[in-house]
Amino acid sequence: MKFPGATIIHEWRPACWLSITGEDAANFLQGQFSNELRGLPEGGAAYGLWLTLKGKVLADSFVVRGGSVGGAAALWVGSYFSSSVVIRERLEAYVIADDVVIEDFTADWVGLTFLGETLGALPANPVGGAGGDGEGAMFPGRRGGQASVEWVFPVTQRARVRAQLVGLSEVVAEDMARRRIAAGVPAVPTDIGPGDLPGEGGLEGAAISYTKGCYLGQEVMARLKSMGQVRRRLIRVTGPGDEVLGALPAALFVGERKVGELRSAVRDGAGGWIGLAMVSLLQVEGTTVLAFAADAAPVVRLVFVP
Repeated sequence: MKFPGATIIHEWRPACWLSITGEDAANFLQGQFSNELRGLPEGGAAYGLWLTLKGKVLADSFVVRGGSVGGAAALWVGSYFSSSVVIRERLEAYVIADDVVIEDFTADWVGLTFLGETLGALPANPVGGAGGDGEGAMFPGRRGGQASVEWVFPVTQRARVRAQLVGLSEVVAEDMARRRIAAGVPAVPTDIGPGDLPGEGGLEGAAISYTKGCYLGQEVMARLKSMGQVRRRLIRVTGPGDEVLGALPAALFVGERKVGELRSAVRDGAGGWIGLAMVSLLQVEGTTVLAFAADAAPVVRLVFVP
């Protein structure tokens, strides 16, 4: 298997990999997922969110169309960080009279990320069934920085797949976190979760359809779009040392006022760290330096203010 332009790989285990089958599977997901699924081709994928009634972010995932489970055509719901338990419970809560079957294959599938500056077209993308006879699912990733392709496949095929991959450098989870944070891509639910709106994490463009019609949380999304800018935003930040890495989330202050929260951070390779913080846009500006305690020495610098 060749990926034109790929120079780096990363192996990962999905936090969620569910199969959705049944006569009503496509219509059911269309009415629950925040992004458009109609017209999704065989082997195609869409990124979006699973929202609460109040429009808050419960989880994120890709939805991939293709392959089968037990002979039934399947849609797959997969996520880097959002739990299969959370997403499955969210979906099952709204299956009433629908012909929908949800099965959890999270423990049985593994992922490979391919990164490169000039990734070519995806190879042929058959989506394997639960028995592990297919090649798995391939779709564009959301890793930040370089272009990326995800390949998720049954773990029973791991040895065979890895034997085909030569000449590529391999990176660990910390390297991937550094790429993601540097690009400002939130991990759900760590960086943006059940207390946050999609726009506060900068996800309104990539994960929300404003034209698809009804889905859970859609009315709130439409109202927020008409109101304009949010009052809080996930912002890239930097700081010295590495003590904060083991104490997240961490409150952020300007003087005595709490103005935000550091959600995630990783070593920057130069003696400090980079992170993503949810910050009040009403109380900071680009030159504001934040502290980890009221009236403490400010050490956290904003890298970008929308």
